[in-house]
Amino acid sequence: MLTTHAFDDDKLREECGVFGIHGAESAAAAVALGLHALQHRGQEAAGITAFDGKDFHTHRATGHVAGNFDRDDLMRQLAGNAAIGHVRYSTTGDTGLRNVQPLFADLATGGFTIAHNGNISNATALRKSLVRRGAIFQSTSDTEVIIHLAATSSYRTLLDRFIDALKQVEGAYSLIVLTAEGMIGCRDPLGIRPLVIGKLNDAYIFASETVALDVVGADFVRSVEPGELVIVRDGELTSHHPFTDRPARPCIFEYVYFSRPDSIVDGTSVYSVRKAIGAELARENPVDADLVIPVPDSGTPAAIGYAQESGIPFELGIIRSHYVGRTFIQPGDKVRNLGVKLKHNANRALIAGKRIVLIDDSIVRGTTSLKIVRMMRDAGAAEVHMRIASPPTQHSCFYGVDTPERAKLLAAQMTVGQMANFINADTLSFLTIEGLYRALGEAKRTDDCPQYCDACFTGDYPTTLTDFDESSADDQFSLLAERVV
Repeated sequence: MLTTHAFDDDKLREECGVFGIHGAESAAAAVALGLHALQHRGQEAAGITAFDGKDFHTHRATGHVAGNFDRDDLMRQLAGNAAIGHVRYSTTGDTGLRNVQPLFADLATGGFTIAHNGNISNATALRKSLVRRGAIFQSTSDTEVIIHLAATSSYRTLLDRFIDALKQVEGAYSLIVLTAEGMIGCRDPLGIRPLVIGKLNDAYIFASETVALDVVGADFVRSVEPGELVIVRDGELTSHHPFTDRPARPCIFEYVYFSRPDSIVDGTSVYSVRKAIGAELARENPVDADLVIPVPDSGTPAAIGYAQESGIPFELGIIRSHYVGRTFIQPGDKVRNLGVKLKHNANRALIAGKRIVLIDDSIVRGTTSLKIVRMMRDAGAAEVHMRIASPPTQHSCFYGVDTPERAKLLAAQMTVGQMANFINADTLSFLTIEGLYRALGEAKRTDDCPQYCDACFTGDYPTTLTDFDESSADDQFSLLAERVV
């Protein structure tokens, strides 16, 4: 089956979002609202686990938060003043309920439930070792490795067991853990994946993005620092830094596409960055044209910045219907193309005879760009110039992003000129990596220690990748596809 999300199906996708609250009446209801705000980070499944002071209660389901967590009877079952939740988008691996988070286990220290955003890049090696030692896995999720490492640790307290587990893993993670003793929020030592702290009256919140705090009416406190463990217990918040300090490398693509534009990531407005990216793109890649048109919805802030900097009028040349949900249609090119028009349609009266600049956030396989350019030409555009608000995506991500194997990344196989011919654009240009860093307020990229994780553009991976042979990443990518976050 095929979705009619014509311009969304060829995007890099974050694989999950997390939200947790401790010390609030009807905590699960607040978590459900927070997950609604994070739905863009995972649309395949969702789960909530609540603790009522004695027992843990969990509900997990495939599909969106709405429809699964908007029932009063269910919210009554998820009783308690502490709860954590997760929205998930998997790779091509197992999509069954056994991989839907939060995951729960009864450890020697008591109940332990965890929600994870990211990817453990040595999970396969750790899993093999644990299985040889007698561990029995219930899922194919790399998150379960953390549970087993904590369960088999020789340390006495739960906190020490958890820290011992984290010191054995590689890769990227933002985690929320709920136990009978309290709640833990933590971020990997490089801070690749985001996590913020909020407060709602006397309750503390952890969330992937600040927009989730806004939705529940909470105040933003601060970001969890890279390598920090923040513990909420008895209404008090304490901080621990158990890892060796390392220069932070937060994911640069959070600013380009993943985060909602109304979020603040590590103190920076995502919307402002995307407008600055558009302005940099206009300075680097000017073109004589009549209209600047965003590819909805992710290209809109960058298109505004491009138009303001270039002086070319901004117009909505592609109209998106917001009343079409996750509609499914039968295969077949003719029917597929009809389904595409349910979701997006060209503003023909505006486009006909015009030289247009299309602004999009990225090109992955190129199939989306090909459809968009064809739509513009069918609507009578005189010229179609494509401008991409990020550098060419040439490398796979191993840190919690659903990326095609490198052989399917268009920019890894073609020159920019060949890509322009492939999508049938008059011209095609990308933002440079230097321009992206300037938009983020950096004078330049520091090559010996970059300020961000930009591996999808540069191939400069900030951690070791034990499960992946870097000389044959395409062959090894199937390992990642079998592990879902």
